[in-house]
Amino acid sequence: MYASLKSIGAYVPSRILSNADLEKMVDTSDEWIEKRTGIKQRRIASAQEATSDLGVKAAEKAIERAGIAKEEIDLIICATLSPDHLCMPSTACIIAAKLGITNVMAYDISAACSGFVYMLSMAKAYIESGMKKNILLVGAEKISSVVDYTDRGTCILFGDGAGAAIIGATDDKNEAIVDVHASADGNYADYLITPGCGSKYPCSQETLDERLNFIKMKGNDVYKVAVKTLTNDVVDILQSNGLEASQVDHFIPHQANFRIIDAVREKLNFPIEKTVLTVEKYGNTSAASIPMAINDAYEAGRIHKGDLMLLDTFGGGFTWASALVRFGGN
Repeated sequence: MYASLKSIGAYVPSRILSNADLEKMVDTSDEWIEKRTGIKQRRIASAQEATSDLGVKAAEKAIERAGIAKEEIDLIICATLSPDHLCMPSTACIIAAKLGITNVMAYDISAACSGFVYMLSMAKAYIESGMKKNILLVGAEKISSVVDYTDRGTCILFGDGAGAAIIGATDDKNEAIVDVHASADGNYADYLITPGCGSKYPCSQETLDERLNFIKMKGNDVYKVAVKTLTNDVVDILQSNGLEASQVDHFIPHQANFRIIDAVREKLNFPIEKTVLTVEKYGNTSAASIPMAINDAYEAGRIHKGDLMLLDTFGGGFTWASALVRFGGN
């Protein structure tokens, strides 16, 4: 028995925050942002939308496409760095309630931008061990709630959105999740961090005055480590499975920055036509990035049953992960 990615779904808020809009908010320019990041716009959730609301809409689409009833789902995992609530309950529990799903296991993971691929690893283990049959994975982010719109180094990068997938069982190896590699190194924690409002710097007036409740990033340092790590991780997973880059149908990297994506793509000799790119219209949506990109390619008619996807991601922690996944949907 193998684990299979049976369906994909995504949701993005209606509000668009363009580079021109950011020019009015912070000392930057459309030309500078696009040249440095490849981003032209990003989506921003409304004040009435929480991360769980975005996740529910993506989940509903994934469930419908999987052709299963909600009652058949026996596990819900949500990856997010912008949960509805700081400590509890988990956003996964809230998503379950809003979907009308009760009496199933539900929990969040915190792996930043690597969250979705981390979840694939867990889902593969649950399915192949026989513990679960139909798992709902949700990567959902309202990153605008933790972005400092006076910090031009970070506010230009991030957007809101959600992606979801159903992972189920199959006896067909040609529809299976082939392999997942995931790792981390906490020695780089302060390179990309939201320092405040946890146990180290509890919420206080001082914490808020120092704006420690927002994302902080050492951009140049992150770039250097990301390119090297992402490249090495892809080489490792391909070699481990006796595959060449030419055998991959779709290279789907984390959509953080076009310069990072292009540097990795060129080092590994992936043609641009096989690379899925959504960063220009959504920016970095962290844990939602990979499933949103898969969904975009699926809805464009690019991804078909049995296609081999190579996922590659890197995020705060530092965390990183790659996966070889055959699409098991229709």
